[in-house]
Amino acid sequence: MPGKTNNNGKIYVGLVHYPVYDKNKNIVATAVTTVDIHDIARSAKTFDVRGFYVITPLESQNQLVQRVLRHWVEGTGATYNPTRQAALSLVKVEESMEGAIGDISGHWKSGVKVVATGARSQRGNIGYQQLKEILSEASQPFLLLFGTGWGLTEEVMRNCDYILAPIEGSHYNHLSVRSAAAIILDRLLGRG
Repeated sequence: MPGKTNNNGKIYVGLVHYPVYDKNKNIVATAVTTVDIHDIARSAKTFDVRGFYVITPLESQNQLVQRVLRHWVEGTGATYNPTRQAALSLVKVEESMEGAIGDISGHWKSGVKVVATGARSQRGNIGYQQLKEILSEASQPFLLLFGTGWGLTEEVMRNCDYILAPIEGSHYNHLSVRSAAAIILDRLLGRG
């Protein structure tokens, strides 16, 4: 926990399945996609992220994540692919964002700064370089939230400490969450 010198050791990732929007802007809970678990865990491990929370209040989805983790972290998948085991060892399931924040703050004995990400530009967005500077000066942990479905709700965004500027493509702006997570982690934590 505390004492790590690089920015990465204080960064956590949260994949939010509720509350998020559907395409009609209804607040919904989305289904967990197992490829998101694998790919975001691998990105998190690549950039030395401290932990990866899959956030879902749905018991059936929690059980799905637990089944995937048992196979790759404890079961035959662990011996078949030790690097996958290392990545998936970062994953925890929480029923809510508050649960993830509480878990992190319990380990650190401090508050957690929460950063929202999304495909839509928001008033008050901060850029990647600005967030990198904030991370380099901060001593407390940070939780980067990635929304599923059609993104994090406005209420979630309002309650975050920072809202990161969206990834800007040339004309299409609808990346998969696992692709967006990889790009954002590289921009904030990569060596380049």
